[in-house]
Amino acid sequence: MNRVVVVSNRIPDFAAGAQAGGLAVALGGLLQRRGGLWFGWSGRVAKDGSERTVEIATRGPIEFATLDLTPQEHQGYYTRFSNSVLWPLLHTMPELMSYNRRDAQVYREVNARFADALVPLLQPTDVIWVHDYHLLPLPALLRARGVHNPIGFFLHIPFASPDLIASAPDLPGMIKGMLAADLVGFQTEHDVDNFVACAEQLVGAVRLKRGWLQFGGRRARIDAFPVEIDAREFAEIAATSLRSASSERLRRSLGPQKLVLGVDRLDPTKGLLQRLGALRRLLEKYPEWQRQMTLLQIAAVSRNDVPTYRELRREIDRESGNLNGDFGDPDWVPLRLIAKAGPRDVIAGYMRRAQVGLVTPLRDGMNLVAKEYVAAQDPHDPGVLVLSRFAGAARQMSGAIMVNPHDPDEVADALHLALNMSLAERQARWQAMWRVIEPTTSTGWGRAFLSALIRTVAAPPLTPAETTGGITALRPEMGVRTEIEPRHAAGRARLTPGPLLPH
Repeated sequence: MNRVVVVSNRIPDFAAGAQAGGLAVALGGLLQRRGGLWFGWSGRVAKDGSERTVEIATRGPIEFATLDLTPQEHQGYYTRFSNSVLWPLLHTMPELMSYNRRDAQVYREVNARFADALVPLLQPTDVIWVHDYHLLPLPALLRARGVHNPIGFFLHIPFASPDLIASAPDLPGMIKGMLAADLVGFQTEHDVDNFVACAEQLVGAVRLKRGWLQFGGRRARIDAFPVEIDAREFAEIAATSLRSASSERLRRSLGPQKLVLGVDRLDPTKGLLQRLGALRRLLEKYPEWQRQMTLLQIAAVSRNDVPTYRELRREIDRESGNLNGDFGDPDWVPLRLIAKAGPRDVIAGYMRRAQVGLVTPLRDGMNLVAKEYVAAQDPHDPGVLVLSRFAGAARQMSGAIMVNPHDPDEVADALHLALNMSLAERQARWQAMWRVIEPTTSTGWGRAFLSALIRTVAAPPLTPAETTGGITALRPEMGVRTEIEPRHAAGRARLTPGPLLPH
């Protein structure tokens, strides 16, 4: 069996117990079940030169290899370029972008240092899976160091259109870095289309057929692999946690009020200010909900060293105070704001108790909170999901009430509808979404991507007809569209016989 090598910016702390991010949730289960190597930044900032040392630690079946960053690298690579250029730009929020050429150089240098540190750890039969916007150039940097192993790249956040991508001078070059992978995956077909358009228009890649690009003597397959959750497992956690002490305290504090729940990182892309504006409009347009409902907004503080995030925290605090001051009473406030993360099981219990799940990002790659809210519901008395149409999950959650998060009146109307919805309609909407997520697991998602990567490398080359017309095949066992994959001229990895991953 081929060893899987996961490469990500940050190594997750599975022992911390807090609500995990999408990447950790999606990959943690996969590696916990089958083992492998996870390589990335330790989360530490070193000032004594120790950042050059790779630390190896084994926890259960997973081997972790980590590097520290210097203060200069942390600022240039992580705080400024990754989170002040790439993050807002890829989320189509260029007005929040703060570009500096030196930061872009530090970003490339850190990616090169990651490549230099990773290469000695690789084995000939390894399958490499690189993750997310922090590491866009890494596939090409590994190829430049003689790595012929299968390389997959997956972007967990959206990908913007060519006119936006072109506004950051370094982004076209990083598209070239991504195209050095054998398989490049995105959350949605919309992101695939944007990337293909950028590759064609900005770097001169050639579209061979739907799903395939050629650049620099290599062919790469481009496809969508929506990230999934372990829906049945999360449902069990939520049902158990409903009876926990924390969930009971919340129930007693609410009394007869209905609960609307939001769970997000405190981030400009999550639409939190717009959400508070919608709550204000709900109370203005439908005053009957005053004292009859409460919004519990969990907004864990993140990236507090980025100026736009600190300013957002100030604005959220100010508007929260205004809302509660304008509408609250001594024994009731419309908004409860919690600016810290909570344990995953506790959040699951809150989700099961909430009559409405409010998930309204301005733009999101997927948003697993939407799927978790659906999984957490009591099938006999489910809540209602109010979901931004700009979240990747909107393409799967057809039973949600879809809203434009920029329109506070539309979101207010959706909340009013959700809070008044009949049991029969709530059940029908929930069933439609549960049928989509019930058979899924994060491990199955990872297995599907890795299996597609192996087939991409091992399959025969395209025929002349296939390079012009395009053949699309459906593989029901994966649940995703796949193509007939080419061999790559740049070298072949040695693959062990048999399946890559156990079922």
